[in-house]
Amino acid sequence: MKLGKLGVWFFFDGITSTEAAETAKKIESLGYSVLWIPETVGKNPMVLASWLLANTQNLILATGIANIYHREPGVTLAAQNSLAEQSDNRFLLGMGVSHKPIVEGVRGLTYGPPVPTMKKYLEQMETSPYAAITHSEKPPTVIAALGPKMLALAAEKTQGAHPYFTSPNHTHKAREIIGKDSWLCVEQKVILEEDVDKARDLCRQTAKIYNKLPNYRNNWLRMGLSEDDIDSLSNKFIDTTFAWGSSKNIENRVNEHFDAGANHVCIQPINPNGKAGDIHWECLESLISLN
Repeated sequence: MKLGKLGVWFFFDGITSTEAAETAKKIESLGYSVLWIPETVGKNPMVLASWLLANTQNLILATGIANIYHREPGVTLAAQNSLAEQSDNRFLLGMGVSHKPIVEGVRGLTYGPPVPTMKKYLEQMETSPYAAITHSEKPPTVIAALGPKMLALAAEKTQGAHPYFTSPNHTHKAREIIGKDSWLCVEQKVILEEDVDKARDLCRQTAKIYNKLPNYRNNWLRMGLSEDDIDSLSNKFIDTTFAWGSSKNIENRVNEHFDAGANHVCIQPINPNGKAGDIHWECLESLISLN
């Protein structure tokens, strides 16, 4: 599998499956190589991936990420192999441990220590039986990794890491940990909006759904942000974790990730109209030259 440099990361929960298929087709037509889809409490990412793969020709579908608490390891392996075989290996499995408030508070499950839990899950996938026809190439896996121990596990057990809501400085440190051969697929939130106040306000509207989640908070503290930066969503926090402004400003941030060691950057375009279900095509069209 060849990822290409640029992908798109997008929530599809706010649109119909027909609209999702048309969106995926347009993303493919623009020249983006990968479409990343998350898992929260909406669409099932394996079902959505199957649908979008069936409606595209060359686009890679990646889960960013599938929550390991939602599926037994053998079930995940079966989904991965099935999707890879039916799409000619255009499915990239991204998995993560999610967050304790989601796993326990929403799902009512028991949240274990992140790194040992992920390691055990990966090992159980390796030993799970799968009796159906598989693709000739083993389908790839990446894991959500922010801290040094999870990044090291990503390098040891998978094709690489999918860091989310970070910065180019974090990308540099992540590359040092995972080594030169592992994939580093970095998510970057972007807002094509040059009005300073409006741009930062849009950033804060997006960030406030994340800033209470402990795994992100811990990583932001490692990145040099303070508790106050995180709680108040300060200008420092916004400018560290978001790319906003002109298309040139956003291009510069994306290139900073590449210079820091990213193989692939998945752009999460936040629409200036504030509507989460509206993908910002103007932004994606302005950035495709980076591919």
